[in-house]
Amino acid sequence: MAVNSPIPVAADLKPVAGIEIGYAQAGIKKPNRKDVLVMKLAEGATVAGVFTLNRFCAAPVQISKDNLAAVKAGGKPIRALLVNTGNANAGTGEQGLARAQETCAALAAELGVDAQQILPFSTGVILEPLPVEKIKAGLPAAVQNLRQDNWFNAAEAIMTTDTQPKAGSRTVTIGGHTVTLTGISKGAGMIKPNMATMLGYLAFDAKVAQPVLDVLVKEAADKSFNCITIDGDTSTNDSFMLIATGAGSLEVNSVESPEYRELAAAVTELSVFLAQAIIRDGEGATKFITITVEEGESVEECRKIAYSIAHSPLVKTAFFASDPNLGRILAAIGYAGVDLDVSKINLWLDDVWVAKDGGRNPEYKEEDGQRVMKQSEIAVRVKLARGAAQATVYTCDLSHDYVSINADYRS
Repeated sequence: MAVNSPIPVAADLKPVAGIEIGYAQAGIKKPNRKDVLVMKLAEGATVAGVFTLNRFCAAPVQISKDNLAAVKAGGKPIRALLVNTGNANAGTGEQGLARAQETCAALAAELGVDAQQILPFSTGVILEPLPVEKIKAGLPAAVQNLRQDNWFNAAEAIMTTDTQPKAGSRTVTIGGHTVTLTGISKGAGMIKPNMATMLGYLAFDAKVAQPVLDVLVKEAADKSFNCITIDGDTSTNDSFMLIATGAGSLEVNSVESPEYRELAAAVTELSVFLAQAIIRDGEGATKFITITVEEGESVEECRKIAYSIAHSPLVKTAFFASDPNLGRILAAIGYAGVDLDVSKINLWLDDVWVAKDGGRNPEYKEEDGQRVMKQSEIAVRVKLARGAAQATVYTCDLSHDYVSINADYRS
C-alpha cells in the first residue's frame, strides 16, 4: 500500500484538449491487464523529453531520441506515443530496434502518419525479445477507444510492480489564459536520479515553442524525477515527456517571459507530485522520507550527500525498523566523497536536533528520535555550515517486501 497516497479518482483527472488516449489488453506478460497505451496528439503539438543515462538504454529510448532529433532537424512533428508494459525491450540488440520500429510502423498505419512521428516506450523485463505481434494485435483496440478522458486507464496501463496508478491534474490561469495540465507516472523500484525505472507523461494545452519546451522538460525533471531514489539502480528505460498540445489560448515563445515562469512553476509542481507518488509506492515502502542538505558550497555537493544518505541500505533499514540508529546517517554523510569539516555538521530528524557540531547533541533523547522514526513521513535535515546552497531528495525505507517483490519479479 502506498504511503499516504490515495488512489487517484478518474473523474478528477482533467481531459487536456489536443491529446486522446487509448489502451488495450495485449497479454504481453499476463492476461487480462492493460498493457498497451496509445497517446494521439493533435497537429501543432510539441514534445520534449529526458531519458535514462544508462549506457544499456533500451531500444525504444534510442528510437524516441532519434525521432525527436529528426523533428528538430526539420522533420515531421510527433503525432503519437506508444507505450507497452511487461517487456522492456532492453539488452535486445539490433533485433530489439527492429521490433520497436515495427510497432511504430504498425501504429503509424493505424493513424495515417509516418513511423518517425511515433515515440515508442517500453517497461518490464530486460533481455527478453519484444512480443511485437501481441502489441500489433492490440493496437486496433487501443486506437478504437481513443478518448480525451482516458487518463486513469492510461495510468493503469503503464503499471508494472506499482500497487496503484499514479496521476494528477491541475488548472492554472496564466496571463488571463486557463491552462489544464494532467500527468501520469509509473515506477516502484529500480529508481535513482538521472531518471529511473519510471515513465512520466505530462500534457498541457498551452502552445510552447520547441526550444522553450526543451528547456522546460529539463528544468522540471531536475526538480522532480531527478530528485527521487528508491534503491540506487538506474534503469534502461527511464523517460519523462512533456507534451504541449497547443490547443489552448496561451502561447509561450521565450524562457525569459513571465508566462514561461508561471507555466514552469505549474509543470514543476505537478512533476514533483508525480515523482513523489513513485517514492510513496516504492516496492515494499512503509515510509516516505525527505532529505534536505543545507548550507553547502554547491547544489552538487548537497545532492551528493543527500543521495549518499538516501542510498544507504543501513540507513534505509533503520527507517523501516523505526530504529533511531542515527550514527548511520553521519557515516553516510562522511563517505559521500565531499571534503567536509565534520565538526560543523548538524543533523535533525523533523524538529529533533540529533547531532550538534559533529557529535551527539547533549540535549538529544533517544525517545525523541524513536518518536520521529515511527512516523510514516520523516524529514532529515543536514546543515554543512559552508555556504548557501541546498538540495532536497526523496526516498523511502527498505523492507522485507522489497526483497520478495524483486526476487519474484519474473514469476
